[in-house]
Amino acid sequence: MTLSHGCTYLAIPGPSVVPDEVLRAMHRAAPNIYEGDLIKLTDSLIPDLRAVARTAGKVAIYVANGHGAWEAALANTVAPGDKVLALATGRFGMGWSEMADSIGLVPELLDFGKSSPVDPTRLEERLRADTGHTIKAVLATHTDTSTSVVNDVAGIRAAIDAAGHPALLMVDCIASMACDRFEMDEWGVDVAVSASQKGLMLPPGLGFVWFSDKAAHARTRLDRVSRYWDWGPRADPDGFYQYFGGTAPTHHLHGLRTALDMIMAEGIEAVWARHATLARAIWAACEAWSDGDGTLRLNIADRAYRSHAVTALSLPAPDADRLRRWTENEAGVTLGIGLGMAEPGSPEAGGFFRIGHMGHINVPMIMGMLGTVEAGFDSLGIPYGAGGLSAAARELGSRA
Repeated sequence: MTLSHGCTYLAIPGPSVVPDEVLRAMHRAAPNIYEGDLIKLTDSLIPDLRAVARTAGKVAIYVANGHGAWEAALANTVAPGDKVLALATGRFGMGWSEMADSIGLVPELLDFGKSSPVDPTRLEERLRADTGHTIKAVLATHTDTSTSVVNDVAGIRAAIDAAGHPALLMVDCIASMACDRFEMDEWGVDVAVSASQKGLMLPPGLGFVWFSDKAAHARTRLDRVSRYWDWGPRADPDGFYQYFGGTAPTHHLHGLRTALDMIMAEGIEAVWARHATLARAIWAACEAWSDGDGTLRLNIADRAYRSHAVTALSLPAPDADRLRRWTENEAGVTLGIGLGMAEPGSPEAGGFFRIGHMGHINVPMIMGMLGTVEAGFDSLGIPYGAGGLSAAARELGSRA
């Protein structure tokens, strides 16, 4: 017998749960892409997208995932042969570096490991050593989805400024946008990238690139940018089709309008606060489960550097894989695989998993997921400390 019948819950770090309101908005006949309501709707998205990123700058929308947004950001700011400095705190920081290499840039990697944030002092030292200013951009991840570390973006900007270096600051906000506090203009970010399938509560398919005047000026120095990736016509279109370099992602746009309406109605500050509260409940449960004879471990020890969108965890291999299979097959809750923590296919890879808590989430979803995980521990004989669910409930009940 399985208890997985009924509504399932996808507790992975993206794609996230798509709200019923968004699904209903997308469930419609194909619209006219030449005139009328779709054009007006798309125009209305731009100010709200800027509000979510906290910027007065411009935004370009791509029919792409996060990897496409990575490439778009690079294609508009740096030329083949230019050097970029990638700050890695997990697999996705390395991935952006690999993307840079694949399009002819020269990436240099500053690797801070899998359980620590970027050290601004180390960054400042490296930039001070670049007396010729050969590094054209610093690539950082706000939240690395693989390790669940959240980086101090304002601190990274301060290190760049302290070194007196002109490099652009480019930030991957794919996992953090509309989950963790992000202040593009206040923190001095030149380019921010994100995608639709996480905090923005849509299916995968849209990539977003926000850019400052400084980044726009960098675009003017390039000999060429491919017609598709060029953010100029997307951010300042003469015709509707230029928003997307061709046919519009019609149904995603209707879904995005509804998702942004939901965020605006709740208020971005309240969205951040909700994610923070629910994240603390998850941490409280996991910390309790880790006590005593418990074998569960949080990847990031210091709460100050934990993402509010995803939590990376480990168990002695292969218990993480066993737990994921049990929660999905027996209870209908899908937990995220470990990513980038061990070689794929190795015995060690079975010791890592992640909990996604981003976007359209609330107390019953989080408490139900935590209860399912504890039931899995019991069923599989995985040792754990007592009081996890009570600790989570206390965290929720005592919120400010």
